[in-house]
Amino acid sequence: MNAAAPRKTARLCRLDLWLNPVFDEIIRATPGVSLSVLPAKGDDARTLAGLKTAHAYHVSAAKDELPRAWFVSAELIAQCPELVCVSSGGAGYDTIDVAACTAAGIAVVNQAGGNAESVAEHTYALLLAVQRRVVESHNRLRHDTGFTREDLMGHEIHGSVIGLVGIGKIGASVARIAHGFGLRVIAHDPLLDAATIRSRGAEPVALDELLAQSDIVSLHCPLDASTRGLFGAQAFAAMKRGAVFVSTARGGIHDENALHDALRSGHLRGAGLDVWEQEPPDRSAPLLALDNVVATFHTAGVTHEARRNVARSSANQLAAMLRGERPPQLVNPEVWPRAAQRIANLT
Repeated sequence: MNAAAPRKTARLCRLDLWLNPVFDEIIRATPGVSLSVLPAKGDDARTLAGLKTAHAYHVSAAKDELPRAWFVSAELIAQCPELVCVSSGGAGYDTIDVAACTAAGIAVVNQAGGNAESVAEHTYALLLAVQRRVVESHNRLRHDTGFTREDLMGHEIHGSVIGLVGIGKIGASVARIAHGFGLRVIAHDPLLDAATIRSRGAEPVALDELLAQSDIVSLHCPLDASTRGLFGAQAFAAMKRGAVFVSTARGGIHDENALHDALRSGHLRGAGLDVWEQEPPDRSAPLLALDNVVATFHTAGVTHEARRNVARSSANQLAAMLRGERPPQLVNPEVWPRAAQRIANLT
């Protein structure tokens, strides 16, 4: 009787972009998996050669951090015939062509929830900074004299209505915190039924109702074909006069020029923005010149705790898939039977 063939060592690749060390610790402790760390820049031939033989790829979710050549595109997939699983280094997966992965039998996972608390906290950091004029006060104390406290008078958020566009794991955390501030929470999420939205702490409404009722509109939806450009001049005009707009979602969901116009006209009171069409935005970006805009550099999920959670989640999901186990955060669940068979064929 012939002995079973030994299982082929699964080759996992990532780029040398910053990643919490727990990722490498988990992967290097996983039997039957080898880890290669490839250069994001400076030696494209070496990186492509490594990816061409990879079975698994951990890829940055930050579109302006990752060189375009290393996006998981149809073009890259065509050069990587052994690739069976891809893991996004965040809740978003802008750098992955999921449809192309599905067509090729590649399982895709994200790390939804790993940074939920950090992003939710940052939502309120932006909101409070706008409403209480924190940045203006800081700058005037450093550079000006002869002004009064009343010159920096802000607004409470207690008793306001916050409208959440998207109430997944991050949105649900935002809703939970909202109740502690005495906010009334409404939400629009076309992917969820009314009972689920209510179970997450919000009253379900249509998008037009949300815009009309909300004192604060906060985005927590993914960037896809249905949401790109969702917030343009028409949406901002439909918001209440004096409302505040906050986004910790993705650049491209809101039109930056239209938002600038709505703020300059006085229709909107202010905006807290963590995400941009180009990241970081150019220093000459018109929104950065407005005193009623508080801006950050896509750092809502960039805390020590969130980065550790995301790295651990990604490593554990990749290790599980390479053992043939279905991971918990499949973006394309319909591909799993085929991907599982491809993984089994690594022996």
